Amino acid sequence: METRFRRDKLSSGSGSSKELKNSFRTFVSRSKEYAMRDEKLAKVIKEFYIPDYIVAPEESNSSSCSGTSDDEDDAPSCPVIVFINSKSGGQLGRQLLITYRSLLNQNQVIDLGEKKPDKVLHEVYARLHKLKCNGDQFAAEIEKRLRIIVAGGDGTAGWLLGVVSDLKLPQPPPIATVPLGTGNNLPFAFGWGKKNPGTDRLSVEAFLEQVRTAKEMKIDSWHIIMRMRIPKEGSFDPIAPLELPHSLHAFHRVSHSDSLNMDGYHTFRGGFWNYFSMGMDAQISYAFHSERKLHPEKFKNQLVNQSTYLKLGCTQGWFLASVFHPSSRNIAQLARVKIMKVGQSQWVDLDIPRSVRSIVCLNLPSFSGGLNPWGKPSHKKLLDRDLTPPYVDDGFFEVVGFRNAWHGLVLYAPNGHGTRLAQAHRIRFEFRKGAAGHTFMRIDGEPWKQPLPVDDDKVVVEISHRGQVTMLATPSCRSRSVCDPSSPTCYQEDDSDEEDEDWEERRKFGAADTFKFPDGFDIAQLS
Repeated sequence: METRFRRDKLSSGSGSSKELKNSFRTFVSRSKEYAMRDEKLAKVIKEFYIPDYIVAPEESNSSSCSGTSDDEDDAPSCPVIVFINSKSGGQLGRQLLITYRSLLNQNQVIDLGEKKPDKVLHEVYARLHKLKCNGDQFAAEIEKRLRIIVAGGDGTAGWLLGVVSDLKLPQPPPIATVPLGTGNNLPFAFGWGKKNPGTDRLSVEAFLEQVRTAKEMKIDSWHIIMRMRIPKEGSFDPIAPLELPHSLHAFHRVSHSDSLNMDGYHTFRGGFWNYFSMGMDAQISYAFHSERKLHPEKFKNQLVNQSTYLKLGCTQGWFLASVFHPSSRNIAQLARVKIMKVGQSQWVDLDIPRSVRSIVCLNLPSFSGGLNPWGKPSHKKLLDRDLTPPYVDDGFFEVVGFRNAWHGLVLYAPNGHGTRLAQAHRIRFEFRKGAAGHTFMRIDGEPWKQPLPVDDDKVVVEISHRGQVTMLATPSCRSRSVCDPSSPTCYQEDDSDEEDEDWEERRKFGAADTFKFPDGFDIAQLS
């Protein structure tokens, strides 16, 4: 090597003997450094890599079983399937896709703009089942250790959660979320941060290592039903097609054979994992999403998106709600609200102050960009109001009210919180004809404009506990589990089996079917 190096340098007519030796030492040092990097990279990749015979599409993998392995010791310690919304985060989604594909098997890194997650996971798990039946221990270990990474906003993360929940996989993989949206409440709640991540190789390697060492945490999922009478004329859809929000990908009309159907009514249903909100905050979110639909070129940067959101809060009158927001749209005037707790069989009216203009049903301690509306009640307050510490897997959500944006700014204070209204296992909103023709609703960051009754009938929205999904959490996770020793208090949830007669139907809310976007849907609309 040294002779060749000296010959190359001399032929170029440059440098003294001392300079040549120094250059050679630098060359050897860098060569060793690159070799060590490549060795380290190869070791990193081996921990996460899934071979083609498991993840490649059938059409491009005709001999899908030719690469089978009986050696389970060769299986990666943390095999991952990565789903990326390449249109999230401006250009970051596309850059992240390129980096992941340069490190892993391209077939285990999915662009959600090209392939849908329900189809990908269905094919992968069908192949794993076939290989296991043929005695492939390597495939069995892949299924046991598999984890999912989803990069996008809260809407994208919710999409994946819904699909995994509904596919009823034999061993549902836990999910880690990469923050690529505007609010990033889901990633923040589990310690993955709320700022857009780096897209270079070192940043991705560091994230993969976090995924490998992350702990699993169960979280509650919530079923939402919306029922309204079929109008005598005009469209029966809750919103006009041009205004259809992304959140309603979780709402498909219940089939005629479903017991939830009622003659003369249309029933919609879906699910959420973080929050449902209604009122002024959802109105601002709706304005933001509408503006992004009209001018997507203006929303290429997270900081710009957040500043635009704040401006809309001002222009929509959220900071001067008592002046610009008619009292007829306050929650108490819009709807009758009832709640039910575990072990109870009767609905109880929830008393809501007349000044409350926004209501949030919160499952995770992260709302509106990482704020915690419920806060941390003292032990005395918990006892006085018959409340429990807020956990993400206790079968309860927290109900919080806000008067205006100034009230919301209190959350930035060390012990700030909204108006704590209740903890509930189920909640029901009944809207009747009134002064307001519509309101705004939002689930996990995805808003829509909801028409209200124009006659003597009512619109009903009901939320109930549906089950649990598994997330991956880092040591800096903000969420707390009833089973986590680091939580401030642990209590045993009432295992009462009270449920109404349509519980089995409620469980079949159908994410694999309902979380399918229509053909031609632009993934850029999803956060």
